[in-house]
This record gives sequence, C-alpha cells and structure tokens, in this order.
Amino acid sequence: MLAVLRNRTYRHLFAAQVVALVGTGLATVALGLLAYDIAGADAGSVLGTALAIKMVAYVLIAPAIGAVADRLPRRALMVTADLTRAGVALFLPFVDQVWQVYLLVFLLQSASAAFTPTFQAVIPDVLPEERDYTQALSMSRLAYDLESLFSPALAAALLSVITYNWLFTGTMLGFLASAALVVSAALPKPITAPTPAAAPAPRTGGAYAKATAGTRLFFAVPQLRALLALNLAVAAASAMVTVNSVVYVRDFLGLSAAVVPFALGAYGTGSMIVALILPRVLDRVSDRAVMLGGALLLGLVFAGLGAITAAQSGSWRRPALLGVWAAFGAACSMVLTPTGRLIRRSAPAEQRTAAFAAQFSLSHSAWLLTYPLARWLGAEAGLQAAVVSLGAIAVIASLLATRLWPAREPVTVEHEHTGLHHGHPHLVGATQVAAGWWHSHGVFADALHPTTATRAASHSVGS
Repeated sequence: MLAVLRNRTYRHLFAAQVVALVGTGLATVALGLLAYDIAGADAGSVLGTALAIKMVAYVLIAPAIGAVADRLPRRALMVTADLTRAGVALFLPFVDQVWQVYLLVFLLQSASAAFTPTFQAVIPDVLPEERDYTQALSMSRLAYDLESLFSPALAAALLSVITYNWLFTGTMLGFLASAALVVSAALPKPITAPTPAAAPAPRTGGAYAKATAGTRLFFAVPQLRALLALNLAVAAASAMVTVNSVVYVRDFLGLSAAVVPFALGAYGTGSMIVALILPRVLDRVSDRAVMLGGALLLGLVFAGLGAITAAQSGSWRRPALLGVWAAFGAACSMVLTPTGRLIRRSAPAEQRTAAFAAQFSLSHSAWLLTYPLARWLGAEAGLQAAVVSLGAIAVIASLLATRLWPAREPVTVEHEHTGLHHGHPHLVGATQVAAGWWHSHGVFADALHPTTATRAASHSVGS
C-alpha cells in the first residue's frame, strides 16, 4: 500500500494531511484545558457548544465552498485555509472570554470545511488509476485513526515539559507546514467540461443553486442516496463510542480515567485493520457488498453492546467492551474507506469538489443529530436506552441503504449523446453513430446526463 507514496504530488499532499491532523489533535487537547481555565466547572458545557459550532460550520460552509470551488485555484484555496487555521491557532492562547473561543472555533472549522473537500477532490486527479486511489483512501483512513491515537499521547508528553498554551504553537506550525507542502505539490489542472457550441447554454442558476448542486447530485444518483443512509448508520455508531466511552469505563465498569484511551484505541485499531486489508478486498468484492456489509454489521455490534450493558457484573465485560469497540471501528471503516471511490464514480470530474463538499456537509449533519442524542440518552435515560435507540437508527439506516442501492445496477451505463460537437472533452473514447455519439461511463447525473441515474437500467440515455 505504501507504493502509492512514490507519486511525489500525492506524497506531499498526504504529508500535508498528516501534519494538519496532528496540529488539529494538539488543538483539541489544548482547547479542553483552555476551556477549563476560562469556565472552570462549566468547561464541559463550553466544549459541547464548541463541538456543536464545529458541526454547524461544517454543514454550512462546505456547500458554499463547493459552489465557488470551480472558480478558484485549488492550491490557493487549500493554502488560504491552512493559513487561516494557523492564524486562529496563533490567537487562541490570548483569549479570556468564552465567546472568543466560540468565534475562533467557528473560523478554525470553517477553514477546515474549505480545505478537506477540496483536498479530497484533488486526489482522484492526482491518482487516476482506481487501484492507486483505493490505496490512497486506505492511507487517509489510517491517518485519521493514527492521529486519534497519537495526538493525545504526544500532547501528554509535551505537557510534561511545557504549558498547554504552547500546544497551540504546535498547531500553528502544523498548519504552516501543511500549507508549505501544498505549495510544493504540482497539482494537476482540474477537468472542466465547457458548454458545446452546438448545444444550448445550461442554466447556471443563482448562488443557492450552486451551493446545493452537490446535494442535488446526491439525491439524483441511487448509490449516493444510499450513502446518505450509510452516513447516518455510521454516525449512530461513532456517536455511541465518542460520547459514551467515558461513561462505560468510569461508571459502568468502575475503572479509572486512564482506561478511556484504551477503549478509544480499540475502536481505532479495528478501523485501521480494515483499512489495511480493504485495498486487496476491493479488487475482488464490490463497493456495495463491502459498504452495506459494514453497515449491517453495525446492527450486530449494537446487539452485542446491549448484552454487555444488560450484565450487572462480571470481569468479562471489560475485554468484551474493547472487542465491541474494535468491531464498531471495523464496521465503520468498511463503510467510510470506499466512500471516495463511490463519489468519484458517481460524480462527473468537474463536479467532484461539489460532491465531496456535499458528502462532508451531509455526513456531519448526521453527526450533528446523533451526537447530542447519544449524550442526552446516556445522561437522562441510561446507557441501555442509548444502545437501543442508536442501534435502531443504525439498523433502519442500513436497511434503507440496502433498499436504495440497486443490487443489479451497472457500474457503467452505455448511452448516446446528441448535439455535442466533435472534440468535446466528454466524448473522449466515444464512438460516432448516426444520431450522435455512443459511449459508456459511471452512473451520474449532471447537465449532460439529466436522466442517466434514473434510466441506467435501460442503457439508453440522451443528453
């Protein structure tokens, strides 16, 4: 899998992602300590509000970026986002009011909402071969999981010799390093599809239409509609782990706070194991089988967690909980790792940034729903109620995804275009026929293919 790092451009972009993730991890630890200094016993409430602000920024800003991304140089957009995040990290040590924390968190996460979808949309152009791209997706999944394990340990080591304010300096340096690596990468030019001279000019629409283009694409393509449900299933599981791990460890098992990282580490370990083996699996098994299999597995894992939660005593509960957390990580990774492959095949190249921005926004919308739900249910109704409710959401969402994603839908669709001039970039490899041009490609819906997704089974789509 490391062979993909031989590509210099991808190597620099991946390094940029890694150092930015480490910087973000350090900022997360430092923000918790800063909130305690400012708010004392109300620090938990401050962090909960900051998390909500983060999700709102992701949901609102990502689609707006998707609307204008095609007009902006991708390198400049990512570098500006990194410099913005570095600037926010520079100011964080000097805040002394809660509202200032909220404002800077919103700016920080808004910049992340601009950087991440743009970065995700660039990688398919850098690695056009599907095998290479699949390996890159697994590398990205590993980076996220390793960051969740490595950053707290690094922060703990640094805090033994410095104050937490210096962690913000590490965050700033991480984002500056990310910006430098992006500048050093030779990014390929984005693929565009100009309007053909012989065809009527498409309606460009207003700002709202452009901002919602990626979301409308999700609702137009069956596989992407299924991905919406899969996002909800994963959000239910990840919310259970993220929000209630400390409750299970401290209150349910009666263990010390030092065990909490082991529980979260079990989740990350399960995710990493799947990310490592998926490139070979996806050579032989379809994305649909892997992603739906992972989603359906979540229901079984929730059932196992329910059995553990119902037990009142027993030393077996601790290893069983770690095993369940690892299974949650594995199942979520089965869904999340191939997501980029699905979006790349389902969206035309010129709309990839909008599609990745929509995925970024819509997936965080699901988390914005499940995280508060997990927190409220765990605190007010008890852990068993949280397991049953979130498990039901995961099962219903998984079954809905299975229903929405047709089992026999072709990966590619043969269809005819009329009214496109010779030499149009979309017609590369097409065969000229009496009425126009005949070719095949992945199933997606855009201005040139308004009915491709809905008429895929007929193999006859006009433009």
